[in-house]
Amino acid sequence: MNELQVVRALSVPRMSTYQASVSGADLSSALALYGWNAQVSAALLLPLHVCEVVLRNAIADALEAVYGAQWPWSPGFEQSLPNPVSGFNPRRELQRSRDGQPAAGKVIAELKFAFWQCLLTKRHDQRIWRAHLVRVLPNLDQSLTLAEQRKDLHDALESIRGLRNRIAHHEPIFMRQLAQEFIIITGLIEKRCLHTAVWMQAHEQVRQLIGARP
Repeated sequence: MNELQVVRALSVPRMSTYQASVSGADLSSALALYGWNAQVSAALLLPLHVCEVVLRNAIADALEAVYGAQWPWSPGFEQSLPNPVSGFNPRRELQRSRDGQPAAGKVIAELKFAFWQCLLTKRHDQRIWRAHLVRVLPNLDQSLTLAEQRKDLHDALESIRGLRNRIAHHEPIFMRQLAQEFIIITGLIEKRCLHTAVWMQAHEQVRQLIGARP
């Protein structure tokens, strides 16, 4: 195998990040790290998938309780969402995702991860979370206040959203605290359902790969 040809195919600028992180910028070691980065990125898709589906279903459960089964089309819910002129726009995201969809379940699958995170802000405490946060996420830390519980969820989602986005764009993740982020992902799933967290852990390969980093 001609390693130089592999580097050229992957691109020299892309590989430079990996070469800078191995002893003596050794090409073989950099390629081994690149391969491991790709493998652990793929392995993280399972826990991230389960976490996102579980969390968005929990939040949708609360939305349905407040705004009804057709909550994506509720004027009250739409008006409760931020409508900024720049950056991510939750109201516009809702409008985009529900367009042409026949039911709420289809809209849930279309909404971006950032949309669900934006619902875990204090603007929704009175309407949604005071009555429903502990109901839809029964394994939250009960020693915390509602605001603390909700903020912890928001911050955890911010962390894993960054990880998810880097994986989606085939970016390096080897410098991140992957073991800690896996714990965060598992903890989020546990807040909704302990059994689902156990099931995910029985199928994931992330921890094994983290231990096998070249």
